[in-house]
Amino acid sequence: MSIALTVRMLNSTVVSICQLLALLVISVGIIKALTIYLRRALFTWESGQAFQEGRLELGYSFSLGLSFLVGGSILKTTIAPTWNEIGQLAAIIALRTVLNHLLLKAIANHTQTPNPEPPWQGLLTPITPQKPPHESTSSP
Repeated sequence: MSIALTVRMLNSTVVSICQLLALLVISVGIIKALTIYLRRALFTWESGQAFQEGRLELGYSFSLGLSFLVGGSILKTTIAPTWNEIGQLAAIIALRTVLNHLLLKAIANHTQTPNPEPPWQGLLTPITPQKPPHESTSSP
């Protein structure tokens, strides 16, 4: 067996492992996010917060899964790439990097405000008229 063939087989194996890890991480993230949401939404009245926590968990999983996929895509084109493969790789990496950036930005936004107010929260509270400030009757 030649070294070139061994390297190609090893490369193919590592790419498959990266794809499998991405599948595993994303699948576990989906299950965890669903579990978080169902447990909190069904047994408490905090479905809005449960949604946010489940979404946050899913975001972490997607981010890690996308990182494995980007690594696998890079490895896939390391052995004798064509210009077409390089262009496809660039497009895939750009798309996955943008998605990853947006996911991390959403995660950071959520962690800065751990209990964000739902968008409908202000609509459901009654508006109470405010009293005008007391005017002082001081003379110069």
